[in-house]
Amino acid sequence: MRQEACVSGVRFAELAGWRASSQVSMVERGQRTITPDHVRLWCRICRVPEHVTAELLAEQRTVIDMWQTHQESNRAGLRGRQEKLRDKYQTVRLHRVYQTKVIPGLLQTPALMTHYLTTARLEQHLDLDDVAEAVESRLERQQCLNRPDARWLFLLEEDVLWYRPGPAEVHAEQLRHLLASMRRPTVSFGVIPRAIDRRGVNPEESFTMSELPASVVVTVELVSGTLTLTQPYETRMYAEAWERLFGLAVHGDRARALVKAPLSALAGA
Repeated sequence: MRQEACVSGVRFAELAGWRASSQVSMVERGQRTITPDHVRLWCRICRVPEHVTAELLAEQRTVIDMWQTHQESNRAGLRGRQEKLRDKYQTVRLHRVYQTKVIPGLLQTPALMTHYLTTARLEQHLDLDDVAEAVESRLERQQCLNRPDARWLFLLEEDVLWYRPGPAEVHAEQLRHLLASMRRPTVSFGVIPRAIDRRGVNPEESFTMSELPASVVVTVELVSGTLTLTQPYETRMYAEAWERLFGLAVHGDRARALVKAPLSALAGA
């Protein structure tokens, strides 16, 4: 922007009231946190139209909202984070979850929730122990599966069914709960078999895709935080990834057989 406006770094610093032009290059190279005031300053000095300034400020807000660390989201405790999600799930029209690691939260038993949330509290070094309250809040959120005006689609890599994050009895209970959940009229449950010919379709990072009344939101949970994507070109890429993965999955009796396999292995252990 500055170069297109034919403004040198030295001249820009002078107009900005800065002592050194090095501050200009630091901002432009991303070596300093860029605030809305920086955006307004660049737009003013480079004399860009007001609508361009508004667009750039909107893009910056989107970028800021994209990333939230677990420390930030759990500042009010694990329960607080669960409650923040409640309103969103009451307005979702179509909810798609692809998982390579864990049983999706909407399909978890209280026992598995307790294990996962206790682990999260320890890994994130949270002082407040509100795991029981967070479990209660997540259970309340599961009531959204009863909404007749929404669809809930779950897609799991088969290995997720075999991962045992807790005791054998907790895992067995969870698998039986999955079999029961598959009978819900609002739920679609698919499994991608380990031995299937993937035809070049590789596993992706786990993601959740929610169609809301006014937007589509994709969330990707990483080790240190959650990435939230709302730009159409990005959400479209995840929709295309979903279609590729969905084409590999089995449903109905074939999916139930894959759930029963680790359950039978636990019974014979």
